[in-house]
Amino acid sequence: MSKHILIVDDDALLRRSLAFSLEKAHYRVSTAATAEDALALARLDPPDLVLLDIGLPGMDGLDALRDLRRMADVPVIFLTARRRELDQVLGLEMGADDYVTKPFDTDVLLARIKAVLRRAASSTTTPSPPEPTILTVGDLVIDKAAHTVTVAGRPVALSPREFDLLYALAVEADRVVSTDELLARVWGAEYAGEPQVVYVHIRWLREKLEEDPRRPRRILTVRGVGYKLASEAPR
Repeated sequence: MSKHILIVDDDALLRRSLAFSLEKAHYRVSTAATAEDALALARLDPPDLVLLDIGLPGMDGLDALRDLRRMADVPVIFLTARRRELDQVLGLEMGADDYVTKPFDTDVLLARIKAVLRRAASSTTTPSPPEPTILTVGDLVIDKAAHTVTVAGRPVALSPREFDLLYALAVEADRVVSTDELLARVWGAEYAGEPQVVYVHIRWLREKLEEDPRRPRRILTVRGVGYKLASEAPR
């Protein structure tokens, strides 16, 4: 059965052209010009994935994502036109599954759609390999099962991507992990060559975990190589 994709964008031309391309790729497609219409459609005919513009009239894409998350755990890819929006998306507490900046190449978007749908399917059908449930790195405690992080006993709220990035560093505590390795582990091979995604998330992690994000003592940069999570708590 074809996967159902819901396109939510106020640009009528983009909706038509994107729907045409997705249908050619054998997806079933619905479209909506507003978040309100999209939520109504999603209730009647739940999608397998949503392509969601941020800058919508009325309810914007960020609020729409919150409502979609309350309805079902449907994967969402943000469509964003402005750098300011992109930075906001990357730092979202609730976290979209992916984002694509406009103007985008349709083949790139199709690859992202396949990757997100593949991850969504594997998370529900394939048992994960055993991993440490709780990691302790100095005064930093990461509970993978509960999806919680504490620093010196203080809870820290992280987005899903921030959590996965921190966990990837914690598993290799005191070892330098390259940017390419972090991209592959946390985002997938389709993000090869996009190191700025890691840079932004490292910045957000430092703002939440470091006493002085400008002088990090937990998440250290090894210039030209990658990043290292120090096991000794900052003094």
